[in-house]
Amino acid sequence: MKHKLYIGLLGLLLSNSLGYVQERVPLTKSNVLEKVLESNYSIKISEAKYNSIKADFKQTNSIFLPNITASYTGFSTTNPLMAFGSKLNQGILTPADFNPALLNNPEQTQNFATIFEIKQPIINMDGFYQRKAAKSKMEATALQTERTKDYLLLEVEQAYMQLQLAYRGVSVLEQALETAEANEELAKNSFNQGLLQKSDVLAVSVRVTEVKNQLQNAKSQVENASNYLSFLMNDKQDVIYEPTDSLQIMIPQNQGLLQVSQERSDIKAMLLATDAYETMYKADKMTFLPRLNAFGSYELYDDQIFQGGASGYIFGAQLSWNILEGTKRFGKAQKSRSEFEHSKLEYNQYLSKSHLELNKAKRMLSDAENSLTLTALALEQSKESLRIRKNRFVEGLEKTSDLLLADAQYAQKQLEYYQTIYAYNYAQAYVQFLTK
Repeated sequence: MKHKLYIGLLGLLLSNSLGYVQERVPLTKSNVLEKVLESNYSIKISEAKYNSIKADFKQTNSIFLPNITASYTGFSTTNPLMAFGSKLNQGILTPADFNPALLNNPEQTQNFATIFEIKQPIINMDGFYQRKAAKSKMEATALQTERTKDYLLLEVEQAYMQLQLAYRGVSVLEQALETAEANEELAKNSFNQGLLQKSDVLAVSVRVTEVKNQLQNAKSQVENASNYLSFLMNDKQDVIYEPTDSLQIMIPQNQGLLQVSQERSDIKAMLLATDAYETMYKADKMTFLPRLNAFGSYELYDDQIFQGGASGYIFGAQLSWNILEGTKRFGKAQKSRSEFEHSKLEYNQYLSKSHLELNKAKRMLSDAENSLTLTALALEQSKESLRIRKNRFVEGLEKTSDLLLADAQYAQKQLEYYQTIYAYNYAQAYVQFLTK
């Protein structure tokens, strides 16, 4: 009885698992692009970084705008100097307060002060250059964000083509499985008629098993490609996507001279970063110059809290010059100069590497174009070979092993052909990405 119960439960579980089918959702490339630009994490991270750098730039407004503070202070004191000064600020001194005994040993004095202070920068040369460097850094970050979007568009092209290729693989292997099962049925009939040996029938059955295994792997590739597209779109749904169009050869665009442009967003960003380092070096040198700042304050004093019986103001200008700060400023200027030289070397290296990548990509495109012609020819030849061998096998003039070999070769050549289309299309997209 227990065995029957276990078998029933096992059957129920199997039926539930087999009944579970992931939802299939049609998907166009334009939909992917739209969702990626809207929701992709890399773009959001890049934009958040830009907002942070933009906030740093806004902080440099301090070299133009005043610094205004307000304070309220209250204290009690018997300090002779503080007590006399407090009464003087409050405007309550009398002749009796000049009594030496009271001056040397004053009674406890209360003082409440409200002070409004303003400091206005006038000439701070190092601050001007720091602001210019911050602006260059902000613009470089904006260009890096733009390049991140360009790269994701390339990723979308590749991921969508991988999905198309996976479905092509499934289609080829489903057709191969149908052919293999038909050959198996034919082999069994021939065996029953005494025209084939048992080993031939088993060889055909092995071929059927191999194709089924390949088909299962191809279906897994569909799921993998769908999951990666979900990741790019930041889509939490566990679905299987179906491309609305199949993998086709892309028509080459007008590629012109196919050269790396220094107007490319990432290269311009590198150049702006170099400019920022150069400007910071200039800013550090400007710290050796004096600074001119204006200042002023308005003050209210009283011996009662929240009162202002007396008031006064101060305004003026200050020219300050930090003549020597040990070797700190010299070392800082030397460091910023080294960083500037380092950024120039990085820029030249990046530009050289971009040319190298483009040359490699152009060769990859040329190789893929040649392979496309050769694989198309090989596909036609293998198709014709399979047709001839199948007709001869039906007539009993061809060995089973030869038919199986031709069948496997035809399926393989189909897969290779679609793989070459994918490689050719991706090479085109990559060249466009590098020359954009």
